Amino acid sequence: MVNLKDVAQAAGVSVATVSYVLRGAKAVSRAVEARVWQAARELGYQPNRSAQTLRTGRSHTLGLLVPDLTNPYFPALVQAIETTGRSLGYALILIDAQNDTAAEQQGLELLASYRIAGLVWVPVGDPPGPLPFPAVLVDRSAEGFDVVQADHYQGGTLLADYALQLGHHRIGLFSGPTELSSAQERRRGFLAGLKGLKPIWECSVPFTLELPDFALARLACNEVTLLVCANDVVAIGTVRALKQLGCRVPEEVSVLGFDDVPWAALLEPPLATVRQPVAELGRTAVTLLHERIQAPELPIRRTVLPVELIPRRSAHRARDA
Repeated sequence: MVNLKDVAQAAGVSVATVSYVLRGAKAVSRAVEARVWQAARELGYQPNRSAQTLRTGRSHTLGLLVPDLTNPYFPALVQAIETTGRSLGYALILIDAQNDTAAEQQGLELLASYRIAGLVWVPVGDPPGPLPFPAVLVDRSAEGFDVVQADHYQGGTLLADYALQLGHHRIGLFSGPTELSSAQERRRGFLAGLKGLKPIWECSVPFTLELPDFALARLACNEVTLLVCANDVVAIGTVRALKQLGCRVPEEVSVLGFDDVPWAALLEPPLATVRQPVAELGRTAVTLLHERIQAPELPIRRTVLPVELIPRRSAHRARDA
């Protein structure tokens, strides 16, 4: 088995320096860092994670806690987080809270028992107080946590601008859960972007394919030419419900989503939506968490990434424009 001493001898540095470089625990020159990593690769060095855990009381494992893996937004996020974590030497424990705060709390307790090094977390509801490990929130904001999120407000304004460009004035809004900051930022941005125009009606709905009965009742009234949905899952459920009512999309009613999940382009008609930079969100979250693990004293950071409008055939000019 290749050990630290072998790597140090090959790189021409001390064992302590090799340890610093491989753990990212202390800054060294780029030239020295490159020599150490090259020597480690050439010798096939593999760190003893069990020994590290015993020595430090902390594993080289990250937790990832998400609200709902049936939502197609999250598998892409998980992939980006796992790939970035692995590149930094971390394994990943994934827990699906299934949109249940009790299950989420159980997940936090389980991750604590595994002595994870840190957590990437998309909370179901409001995050609790201090945790026994560093955590970065994705797509949610809360005091005391590093945060990385898309610019949901900007996304809302993009949808409003697009609606006005297409000549829609009779608009229905399926806003998301009132307890989620991301959903409320999208709503705020959309209403502000309408520049004084008000939706005909608004319903707060969960991020699920199945629309509540009161939302289905709104669709049946046939009062609007455009439906703006809290996310793509809601939009896909809306298109399905409209078709069941015999309403043609977009000839009679246009539909807009938010996220640009993989299903969005496969829907018939393909869904016009706002694209979140999911891969960049995942990479940034792991990078922030790794930096927090290495330097707990860093100030709290909030990173907001831009979004973009993706026009597709589910929305076109209003029939009365």
